[in-house]
Amino acid sequence: MVNTYVVLLRGINVGGKNKVPMAALKKCLEDLGYTNVSTYIASGNVILESKKRPAKVQAEIEAALLKSFTLDSELIKVLALSREQLQAVIDNKPKGFGEQPGKYHSDAIFLMGISAAETMDIFDPREGVDAVWPGDGVIYSQRLSAERTKSRLGKIVGTPPYKSMTIRSWSTTTKLLDLLSKMDAAS
Repeated sequence: MVNTYVVLLRGINVGGKNKVPMAALKKCLEDLGYTNVSTYIASGNVILESKKRPAKVQAEIEAALLKSFTLDSELIKVLALSREQLQAVIDNKPKGFGEQPGKYHSDAIFLMGISAAETMDIFDPREGVDAVWPGDGVIYSQRLSAERTKSRLGKIVGTPPYKSMTIRSWSTTTKLLDLLSKMDAAS
């Protein structure tokens, strides 16, 4: 059975480091046998089809990235999610989360091989500025846009659990679900 996945690549095209051109990434994945490969913005979002299980997809793409591109291997991690898994992240969001994009910056922090319970203690939300909620395979993070320079979200960078996280804006997260759903409908 062919499965459609959104594949989140951690650590590429961030701050001018670990540059991976999207056309080269697409070709690399097609050479591995993945089909209907498409990318969405250059921050490591891929949609593809495969008969392989998610763990195999993750391991195979992670190895191929390190072999095919000049990358700092400590930063690279891959997460493959089914449409149903991504739908659950969106369906199970905290009440009101992501619904006021003019007022709040909302992010889904996807967890890679660690649980929300293991990671919540690295967050130090500033009252009135930040809020974080644990989810299944995700941490929901929201910052008051007018006060985002006072946010403490950046404090998680450099902590050991941070190496097992990849962050996507809420608008990117919902757009990826939309793209996955359209691909599934066309199949």
